[in-house]
Amino acid sequence: MKRVAQLAAIALALLLSVLLIRTATLGSRRPAVAAVPAAAVDEDGVARRLAGGLRFRTVSTEDRAAVDAAPLQAFRGYLERSYPRLHAALRLERVGGASLLYTWKGRQPELPALLLLAHQDVVPVEGGTEAGWAHPPFEGVIDSGYVWGRGAIDDKGNLFAILEAVEGLLAEGFAPERTLLLGFGHDEEVDGEGAQAIAGLLASRGTAIESVLDEGGAIVQGAVPGVAIPLALVGVAEKGSLAIDLSIEIEGGHSATPPRHTAIGILAGALTRLEASPMPGRIAGPSRRLAEHLAPELGLPFRVVLANLWLFGPLLERAMSGRPPLDAMLRTTTAVTIVEGGVKENVLPGRASAVVNFRILPGDTVDDVVQHVRTTVGDERIRIQPGVRSTPRNPSPEAPVDDPSFARLVQTVGEIFPGVPAVPFLVLGATDSRHYAELTPRLYRLSPFRFEVGDLKRVHGTDERLSVANLVDGVRFYRRLIENATPAQSPSP
Repeated sequence: MKRVAQLAAIALALLLSVLLIRTATLGSRRPAVAAVPAAAVDEDGVARRLAGGLRFRTVSTEDRAAVDAAPLQAFRGYLERSYPRLHAALRLERVGGASLLYTWKGRQPELPALLLLAHQDVVPVEGGTEAGWAHPPFEGVIDSGYVWGRGAIDDKGNLFAILEAVEGLLAEGFAPERTLLLGFGHDEEVDGEGAQAIAGLLASRGTAIESVLDEGGAIVQGAVPGVAIPLALVGVAEKGSLAIDLSIEIEGGHSATPPRHTAIGILAGALTRLEASPMPGRIAGPSRRLAEHLAPELGLPFRVVLANLWLFGPLLERAMSGRPPLDAMLRTTTAVTIVEGGVKENVLPGRASAVVNFRILPGDTVDDVVQHVRTTVGDERIRIQPGVRSTPRNPSPEAPVDDPSFARLVQTVGEIFPGVPAVPFLVLGATDSRHYAELTPRLYRLSPFRFEVGDLKRVHGTDERLSVANLVDGVRFYRRLIENATPAQSPSP
């Protein structure tokens, strides 16, 4: 026994040595970057221009026939009046109906282009919630240092910051080395057909795209437990999506003589099994990349954990699984979103149905999810129909992080937001960037604005707003990114 105890002590000492050495030798992936002098920005002017843009009700809905095209047309005219230098110097094309493609030809047009994305459309304001807004959602009010209104964050803030950056550079006589493209879709909040049309046009012309930057991440404080500093979360991949309809039809009747299980009860059992048996989680792909870049920025004990995922991975997965936002980074999620059945309290329903929405983790596929549902439900009485309500979408490919284009983003973040690490991140929703995957693997997603975690609830919610300080920083970020897009920093096409 003494010998066993000695061996155990030696093994433990070796294990601790390995953990400590790996932790101590973990080098930061953040380059040493000095802040650049703040570029002059017309703060009042850009705030007024964004506020004016929020007054156009460029609302997208699933019912395409109900969409009013007039606000988009008027919005385009507003952009032309607001940014005269840009519209005089750049070529503007209307694509796919109302999407906009701007081309700023570079001094070296043979270089692959940098493509910056934003979208013109916004989501509707939920009926009955208007009274809960501090300012009416489509009045574009500037108050208390914020620009208030639907679309301020998602995504007109980005759009105006990009335009303001280009307008300012033109005023200073700047000419880009590589061609700069601006792609502003008009229906990102639904299927993004406008972005698909822009991508198709660029592909048909053989346009080489170096990299794409879209919304999707942000500079957030408090997003990761144990991390006190703000992080620039750069989306390097997006989850896929699949909605599956489940339905059952059996003989109805009077509630006085029910069977042991009604249609609703049978369906409820299937839904319970799906919720109780989610698809397996794992720290892989973008989530592992996040851990690798984040570990050097942390103190003990979190640094030890992330530096030694080979040992602590299962424990970390269990801890993350208890928090829905973190759990969604680990697995394909299961969400029952619609349930229908029954018409009267004393009538046995002959039919019951439900919709389950899955957000698919990179590494899983639509087919994997369908098979998981069939196996887990395990009831031939229940009809399983994938993709009835929306088009199934596999996860996007993962963008490279060992690439000059990603390094440029990291550098620009450091220059404009000193002390803020830029780390890879998995986007849980969808953006227009996914439509450009055939043009380049370098699809990145970051809105250059600082948010507290609570601010993110305003996206698609009540009291959406963007601070003027954030808007100005966004302008400076895009300016610097364009300035940094030089041949010396460019990956091969």
